Amino acid sequence: MRLLRISLVSLACLFLAGLGSYYYFTRGLPSLDALEDYRPSLITSVYSHDGRIIGEFYIEKRVVVPLSNMPPHLIKAFLAAEDTKFFEHEGINYTSIGRALFKNIIAGKVVQGGSTITQQLAKSFLSSERSVSRKVREAIMAYRIEKHLNKDEILNLYLNQIYFGNGAYGVQTAAEAYFGKDVGDIDLAESAMLAGLPKAPSKYSPHTNLELAKKRQAFILGRMVEEGFITPQDAGRAMNKALRLKPKKTDSLWVGPYFTEQVRIYLEEKYGADELYKGGLQVYTTLDVEMQKAANAALKDGLREYDKRRGYRGPKNTLKGEEIGSFTAEVDKALGSEPLKEGAVYQGVITAANPKTLALSVDIGSRQGIINSPDLEWARLYNTTKDPDGGAYADFKKIFHPGDVIDVEVKALSDNPPAPIPLKLEQEPEAQAAILVMEPETVAVRAMAGGYDFSKTQFNRAVQALRQPGSSFKPIIYTAAIDKNYTPATVVIDSPLVFEEAMKEEQWRPRNYDEQFLGPTTVRQALARSRNIITIKILKDIGIDRAISYAKSLGITSPLARDLSLALGSSAVTLQEMTTAFATLANMGVRPEPFSITKITERNGKVLEENQPFLTPAISPQTSYIMTSLLQSVIESGTGMRARALGRPAAGKTGTTNNLNDAWFMGYVPGLAAGAWVGYDDERPLGKGETGARAALPIWLKFMQGALSNTPVRDFTVPEGLEFTKIDPETGLLAGPSTEDPVFEVFKTGTAPAERSSATAGKSQSSDFFMDDTDSNPIRMKKPDLNELTD
Repeated sequence: MRLLRISLVSLACLFLAGLGSYYYFTRGLPSLDALEDYRPSLITSVYSHDGRIIGEFYIEKRVVVPLSNMPPHLIKAFLAAEDTKFFEHEGINYTSIGRALFKNIIAGKVVQGGSTITQQLAKSFLSSERSVSRKVREAIMAYRIEKHLNKDEILNLYLNQIYFGNGAYGVQTAAEAYFGKDVGDIDLAESAMLAGLPKAPSKYSPHTNLELAKKRQAFILGRMVEEGFITPQDAGRAMNKALRLKPKKTDSLWVGPYFTEQVRIYLEEKYGADELYKGGLQVYTTLDVEMQKAANAALKDGLREYDKRRGYRGPKNTLKGEEIGSFTAEVDKALGSEPLKEGAVYQGVITAANPKTLALSVDIGSRQGIINSPDLEWARLYNTTKDPDGGAYADFKKIFHPGDVIDVEVKALSDNPPAPIPLKLEQEPEAQAAILVMEPETVAVRAMAGGYDFSKTQFNRAVQALRQPGSSFKPIIYTAAIDKNYTPATVVIDSPLVFEEAMKEEQWRPRNYDEQFLGPTTVRQALARSRNIITIKILKDIGIDRAISYAKSLGITSPLARDLSLALGSSAVTLQEMTTAFATLANMGVRPEPFSITKITERNGKVLEENQPFLTPAISPQTSYIMTSLLQSVIESGTGMRARALGRPAAGKTGTTNNLNDAWFMGYVPGLAAGAWVGYDDERPLGKGETGARAALPIWLKFMQGALSNTPVRDFTVPEGLEFTKIDPETGLLAGPSTEDPVFEVFKTGTAPAERSSATAGKSQSSDFFMDDTDSNPIRMKKPDLNELTD
C-alpha cells in the first residue's frame, strides 16, 4: 500500500513537472491564429498620379507574393539547402536534431542547428538567442504550425518571411535587391544563390564575398543533384553562368523627397507609426514625376547660378602628400564600378593648376578630368566672407592649389577614354530655394521642392517657411481694387508719400525700387513696373480690411499686418499660400484647396480614404481675367520680362523684400501655376541686384520650359461680361483721333471710360484719387515693422 502511495505521488509530481515545463516553454508563444491570418511587416508604397513608385516606408522591406509566383527551381533550391525531408516530417526532423545535438555536445556550445523549414519559420517569430530553452520553444511552435497549416502554406510563409541580407525580407524583395528582377523571372543559378543566403546573409552575400557566395551556390546545386531535383548538366550550366548583381532601380523612387515627406507626416499623424511602417499601405498621390524632375533641375540650376554670382568660397578641404592617395581611394570605393554620369556633381582633388592656360587637372578617384578656363571663370570673384557682396577679384594662382578638394560637374563623357573628362567647377550653394507647382483646375499639387538637398535639411520651405513676399503680394491688393471701381486704365499719381508716426517725430517714407517717381500712371503700368507708392495709395483708398478679406478669399491663411506696409508684402506667408492665391487667379477666380493624396488602401485593397478636388468660388471670372491680363503685362513689358523666353501666354509677378532678403516669382500659364522663392535660412541679404526677377524668375522659367516642352500652346480663356476698348495709355481715356500708339484695354462691361482723350487732355480722369504731388495732410499711423520693401 505504501509503495502504491509513493508511486501515485511520484506520477503526480512528474505530471505537474511536465505540466509546469510545458507552461514554461509555451507561455508567450505567438498565437497560431496570427499565422493563419498572416500579416507580416510590409512596405507602405507611395505612387505618383500615373502609378509610378515615388516613396517607400518600412521597417522590414518585404513584398509578399504567392507560392504560385515562385519558379519551381527556387522552391527546390530551398528544400535542398534547408530541409530535404520537408514534405515527410511533422515539423521536426529528429535525425537532424540528433546529429546537431551530438556536434554541439562535442563542441561544448551551440555550433550547428538541425532545424527544419517549419522550425526556421517558427524561429522567425521568436527571439534570436541561441539556447536550449529557445530550441524547445521553437520545436513546440513548429509542431503546432504543422497541425494548423498545410505544407504549401508553411512554405509560402517561410519564403515570404525570412531575411536575405541587403535589407531584403522575402524572396520577392531579395530577387529585386540582388538581381533587379521579379522573383518569377530568376533562373536556376540565381535561385541557388538566394537559397544560400538565409543561413548567414552577411557571410554569404555576393556583394561582400562573392567567392564564398559562389561556393555556397555550388553546394546547393550539388545538393539539388543529389536529391534528383536537377541533372548534373543543369548544375554545371548554372555554375558557369556569370551572375549579374544589380539592384532593381526605379528612376521615380524618391524623385520628390519633400513631397513624399509631407505624405509621410500625414500618414503617421492619421494612421500611426505601426500602420505606416508595417501596414503595407498603398498611397496614391497627385505628383507628376516628369514635372518633379523639371522642378528639381530648375531649383538646383537656379541656386547654383545665384551662388556663382556671389563668388567662390574656396576648397572644401586641402590635402597633402599621402592624404591625396587616401582620398582618391575613398572616392573610388564610394563610386564602385558605377560609371560617372553626365551632369552629376562629384568631389575631386586638384592635381595640377596651370597658370598659363588657366586650367585645372582634377582626379575623381582614379578618373582624370580637366576644368578649362571658361568653366571656372566665375571663381575669380573670391569671397570667403558671409557677406554676399564681400568678394573681390583675385589672381588664379591665389585661388587654386594642388591638393584642393572641390566639387565638379561632369560636363560631358569623353568619347576617347584616355582623354581627361571635361568638368565644370561647382560649389554647394549656401542659400536655399523652394518651388511649388499646382494644377488649378484639379487643385492637384504636381511638384514640390522645399530645399536644395533633402538629405541635409528636411525643412520644407515650400510649406513650412514663413517669408515676406514683397511685391509678389501686390496682385492681391490690385484684385481687391478691381472689385472697387478701379480698372486697368485708372490713373494714379506716382509721387512721394510721408507718414508720420503718432507720438514720435519719426517718419515712414516709402520709396519705389528705382527711387524715382513716374507721375500719372495707369494701374496696368503701375503693376507691370511694380510701383510701391501707387500700391500704397490704392490700399489706402480701398481700405486695409478689404484687402485682408480678399487675401483670405484667395488662400492666404497667415496673419496679416493691419497697416499700409501690407501693400509691399510686409507680412510673412508660405509659398503654398501664395501659389494657391495665384492659382485662384488662373482658375477663373475659383480657389483650389491644394491636395496631394487621392486614395489610400490597406494591404488587402480596402479603401481607407479617397479624396476629391475641393474648389471654392473666391472672385468673379471677370476680375480674375482682368488680373491675369495685368499680370501678363508684368511679363510682356514689366519686371518679369525674362519670362518672355517661355514663348507662350503667361502671367506672373516678381517679389523682392527689404534689404534683398527674399526673392520671389509667382506665375502661371493656362492649366499650370507655380511659385519660386530664393533666400537664406538666416534671412541675410541675397546681395546687390538679386531681385525676384534675377534670382527666382529663372527657376520658374526653367521649370515651365521643362514641364511644358511637349504641350501645345494655350491662350487664357476670356469669360463673358468683358469688353475690349482702345484707350490712350498716357491718360487712361478713350483713344482720340490724335492719340499716339493707342492700345486695347480690357474692362468689365459698362466700366470703360466715357471721356475721349485729346492732344491737350489732362493726365487723369475723375477716378484718380491721388492728384496731389504731396500729401498735404500726412496720415498718422502706427509705424510698420518694415520700413520699405522693394521689388
